[in-house]
Amino acid sequence: MESKRLLECLDADFHRLREVVAAADLTAMVPSCPEWTVTDLARHVGAVYLHKVETMRLGTHPAEWPPPGLNSEDPVALLDRAYPALSAEFAARAPESHAFTWYEPDQTVGFWIRRMAQETVIHRVDAELGAGAEQASIPSDLAHDGIDEFLIAFVAYGAAAYPEEYASLLADSDGRAVRLSTPDTAWLVRPTVAGIEVAVGDADTAAATVHADPADLLLWVWGRAGNDRATITGDPALVAYLRRVFADGAQ
Repeated sequence: MESKRLLECLDADFHRLREVVAAADLTAMVPSCPEWTVTDLARHVGAVYLHKVETMRLGTHPAEWPPPGLNSEDPVALLDRAYPALSAEFAARAPESHAFTWYEPDQTVGFWIRRMAQETVIHRVDAELGAGAEQASIPSDLAHDGIDEFLIAFVAYGAAAYPEEYASLLADSDGRAVRLSTPDTAWLVRPTVAGIEVAVGDADTAAATVHADPADLLLWVWGRAGNDRATITGDPALVAYLRRVFADGAQ
C-alpha cells in the first residue's frame, strides 16, 4: 500500500477519532481496551504520535518518556497538537528516507506512516466503542494492509525477535496451521515451538479456517471483533489457541 494512500487513511481516521472523543463522555470505559477510559485512549494516541515524532528526529527512542505533564493534559488538546506535529514530520521526510524503527527489516519513514495509519484505525474503532458511536467503515485496502502488517510485523517477527515472550505459549503448539482469508487474499498461519510461520497466498493444508470481509478480519486479528463476525470451520480449539497467540502479538 503506497504511503500517499496510507496518509489519506491516517488523516480520515484521526479526524473521525477526534470527532468521537470530543463528543464523548471522557470517563466512559473502552470495552476493547480494559481499564482504559476514553480519556486514557485519547492520551495514548496523542502520546504515540509525539513519541514517533521524537523517534524520527532523534534517530532512536527518546531516553525519557513520557515528558512531564503529558499524562495530565486535556485529551482533545493533546490530540490537537500531536497530530499536526506528526503530519509535519511526515511532510518533511520522504517515505523512503531512513528512520529508526523497532522492525529491523524496515528502517524507513514509510514504516512509521504505515504503523500510524494502522494504529489510528484500530484506536478510532476503540473510541467509537467507548463512546457508543456508530462505527465508520474501514476501506478494504487499508484493512488488507493492516492484516498483513499484524501477521508479519507483529506476530511472525515478534516471535522471532523476542522468543522468550512467546516460549510458554508456543510450547503448546502442535504445528497445525490456520487459514485466514478474505474474498481477495489468504494467509496461512502456523504456530510452532520454534516460532510462527506466516505464508501469504492460498493453501489447503490448514486444520481450521477463518473467513471474513477485510474490515471484519482486521478487527478479528486485533481482538476487536468476535467469532460472530467471521465464518469459522475446522478445529475451534485451534482457532481459540491462535487468538491467544494473537493477543500476545498485539501487546
